[in-house]
Amino acid sequence: METDLVSSTFLVAWLAAAVRLAGPLLLSALGEIFAERSGVLNVGIEGTMLIGAIASYLAALATGSPIIGLLAAILAGVVVSLFLAWMYVTVQANQVVVGIIFNILALGLASYFYRLAMGGVTGPQKIAMFEPVALPFLSGIPLLGPILFNHTALLYAVMLLVPVAGFVLYRTKLGLRLRAVGENPRAASTAGISVSRMRYVGVLVSGAAAGAAGAYLILAQVGLFRETIVAGQGFIALAIVIFGRWDPYKAALAALVFGAADALQLSLQLFHVGLPPQLLLSLPYLLTVLAMSGLLGKAHQPEALMTSHRKE
Repeated sequence: METDLVSSTFLVAWLAAAVRLAGPLLLSALGEIFAERSGVLNVGIEGTMLIGAIASYLAALATGSPIIGLLAAILAGVVVSLFLAWMYVTVQANQVVVGIIFNILALGLASYFYRLAMGGVTGPQKIAMFEPVALPFLSGIPLLGPILFNHTALLYAVMLLVPVAGFVLYRTKLGLRLRAVGENPRAASTAGISVSRMRYVGVLVSGAAAGAAGAYLILAQVGLFRETIVAGQGFIALAIVIFGRWDPYKAALAALVFGAADALQLSLQLFHVGLPPQLLLSLPYLLTVLAMSGLLGKAHQPEALMTSHRKE
């Protein structure tokens, strides 16, 4: 009886943590789907998440409002994505190289602005965060209640964004044009669709989502800023897009798998299972390598992904 209670408690705690940790991964992956569906591989989402994190932290610290912190992160994500979109689409520079260099630049910028703002302050400064909200009636459901319905409003919003993203991609003219540009930009251009404009839209959506994901890490999980807060989650989001076959609904399931792997290593460390902590910490990144290697199944990417286009 005692063993069953411990097992059920462990299961609920693990799955609740998996859902919570999947939030920022799913949010950044949803935005990346729009970018890649338009034909742009936005490797810079790692750096964009970090810019969003520092913007949300400083804004929330200055105003005491997590909502303003979230809005500042989204705005910051859009602003830096304008630069990325210009490099990807207008300049037509190598998308992987631009993204990697931007990630390094973002680390330097975030560190600089943090030290500039906190230069005369000693010790970490805690900020106002989004608090968990237990949904009436639903949170009382055995097992499912604490797993799915006792989280922050930010996580509920991310869950709602999954069907919204699916509707936009598959049921609207914007989504049709975005997908057409990502599959055959020449045919789309012949049909009167602006390839550059659609790709700008895809990158800006990706940037707004990545900025918000960075804010999620600060405002819903940690409450403090540190330079390593993103810790490769932008690259994991890239793997989730592949694992989810560029589909918002499948990406949600993939994000839960990666969130579960991350939560499992945290839970197993508490139970002292005897495995090296470094091995447990590598679980999410091992999944990332497997997803991007194609060993978990061949994925059919958008035909024109990373393909430049110039209007003739």
